[in-house]
Amino acid sequence: MKDVKIEALHPTQMTHGLREIQQKIDAYKSLSRHDLAMAIASKPIPVVLGPHDNVFAIDHHHVAAALSQCGIKSVPITLVRDLSASPPSAFWETLENNRWAHPYDDNGVRRSFVDMPRHVWDLRDDEFRSLAVFVREEGGYEKTSVLLEEFRWADFFRSNLPKPTSDDEFAAMVKKGVELARSERAIGLPGYAGEDG
Repeated sequence: MKDVKIEALHPTQMTHGLREIQQKIDAYKSLSRHDLAMAIASKPIPVVLGPHDNVFAIDHHHVAAALSQCGIKSVPITLVRDLSASPPSAFWETLENNRWAHPYDDNGVRRSFVDMPRHVWDLRDDEFRSLAVFVREEGGYEKTSVLLEEFRWADFFRSNLPKPTSDDEFAAMVKKGVELARSERAIGLPGYAGEDG
């Protein structure tokens, strides 16, 4: 495991949840210098080495973006696979086949991989991506090891709830999201906990 500069991490998704990032920023800023260092060390960024030896983050985009906002310049990484010899088209195909990439915008529309943001802080905000995490934290469903779990829940909420336009609407939406996540309409989604969840 080694450290890389956050600015050198290339995203493999187009969106993130700004509310989730702010939550992480607040948590990191509340830590002592030692505890922050321990928190950073305990959550290395999983990466794939891509064409031209570029480093692509395949998870923890929110962690990297939040740490960057806290003034952290470098983060530890874990190399998952070296695909540096692959041409770009084969590289992205491998990432998508392994569910390591999510080329969908904040409206849930598939985009070309050439539209992928350059830095982790360039991702577009998706309120439903934040909603997915906040609903889980409120017990709406259980965390699993299923890759891209939060995006599946975000798309589910996107197709069933209106987009919140204020903090109050978002807070109300979390309560509705918990009810929806526990309903039969969510059966089949990762971490589904049922009505008694």
